[in-house]
Amino acid sequence: MTNIKAVTIGATDLLTLVRKGVNVSKVHVEARKPFRFLLCGDPGFVAAFRSIVLAVPDDAVVPDDAASTIETIDPERRETILGPDARCVIFFGRPGDVAGARLDLLRALKLPIFAITVDPAVNAATVQPLAAPLPSVVAEYTIARLDRESLRGRVFPHIIDRCKGAEVAIGRRLPAMRETVAAKLTRDAASSALKLAAASAVVENVPFLGIVMGAVTTAGDLVGITGIQIVLMMQIGATYGKDPDMSQIWELLPIVGGGLGWRALSRELSGFIPVAGIAIKGAIAYAGTIVVGEGVGFFYEHGRHMTSAQATVLYDEKKRSALSFARDMVGRLRKR
Repeated sequence: MTNIKAVTIGATDLLTLVRKGVNVSKVHVEARKPFRFLLCGDPGFVAAFRSIVLAVPDDAVVPDDAASTIETIDPERRETILGPDARCVIFFGRPGDVAGARLDLLRALKLPIFAITVDPAVNAATVQPLAAPLPSVVAEYTIARLDRESLRGRVFPHIIDRCKGAEVAIGRRLPAMRETVAAKLTRDAASSALKLAAASAVVENVPFLGIVMGAVTTAGDLVGITGIQIVLMMQIGATYGKDPDMSQIWELLPIVGGGLGWRALSRELSGFIPVAGIAIKGAIAYAGTIVVGEGVGFFYEHGRHMTSAQATVLYDEKKRSALSFARDMVGRLRKR
């Protein structure tokens, strides 16, 4: 039933159905959401960080208020730091500076505190925090150089993890963080798609109810997951300076087609037993959405679509991940 229903809905008809449920104005709000990063510590490193995150690539679009989102503060005068839009504190120092810094004075702000030590002698074996710090908690990071590549390892992803709801606005204003933001948005959208697919699979696997509702839930999956993917495309476009608009989806139709490749994934995974339907549908929806997000991110990052070879590699990689995920879930279900 899944494959029959999927092929009866053409791409144009599908986009027409999805369009009615896509909230473009919400993406506009996300793109304009206010935020601030509070910087302190070594003045040279603070200045260097500002230059890194505000550097504008060729032909990129950055709002005029970008610089105002990065604010240098004095921990001794924390009472002057006002406003609910502050998202985190970032301290920069050299080896040994964290121990002598009065970061304890900033705990009252109830913001996560990122303490970054720049140490040219650091090696790859240095342990970095596995998760972003919670509010009022100091997490120490050590990097060999203060540059974009070093910050993209753990620092940027952890900062974005603590800025829920402001991701699009951050990427739109701070170009160096756009790739990290796009990856976070993609993961979140893929998780939503997985939950939607898994919920409908539960209905389909209930005797009689699945027979009655199966076609309806399958069609709902297609519209719902495509809607998630289209919102993701607009969010990533807004992150890269594009105003959210359904018209930009036509420019990205090759990627939509690839994302709807979760239908193709469905056919390739059809050999699984029915009881595994929940795991399979979840894996398909997750992998397909990852393909869409990474494809759109590539388009805006490089100004062109992936080549057929690159798209094939990405699709195959996500297909393997989906198969592995589904097999793991099937194994757990059988054990139970």
